Amino acid sequence: MAKRIRPIALGLIEYEGHIFVSAGEDPKTHEAFYRFLGGGIEFGETSQSALSREFQEEIQATLTEIEYLCCMDNIFTYNGKPKHELVQLFRAKFVEPKFYQLQAKFRLVEGNFIKQAFWLEKAKVLSGEARLVPESCLKFLEK
Repeated sequence: MAKRIRPIALGLIEYEGHIFVSAGEDPKTHEAFYRFLGGGIEFGETSQSALSREFQEEIQATLTEIEYLCCMDNIFTYNGKPKHELVQLFRAKFVEPKFYQLQAKFRLVEGNFIKQAFWLEKAKVLSGEARLVPESCLKFLEK
């Protein structure tokens, strides 16, 4: 399989000292991590449209106040294989108030996988207790 760069759009949503994320684990190293929601940008689709589509597909959420933050390279190893993403990062808010329930878990569908999206205390990320990926997103968290 040819190596390729995967373009993705991710949404940074903050609320009352928390960030909205999903959890993952590297199958090879068993290292846990957290990531903002979003996903692949399809051919002919803008990165902002991709972000909105992914939130609709994954958790049936509508976004508002979408603000472009930056584009960054994310070069990493996952499951023992080199990966490269081009990340379009946005700050956004939810339209629906139900998504601001800090203790709630939200059903997240990614292809054939069902996971959870939830609010993670930002202090855990800033202290290093919880690992946010890509790590270059840390500088965009509100202090």
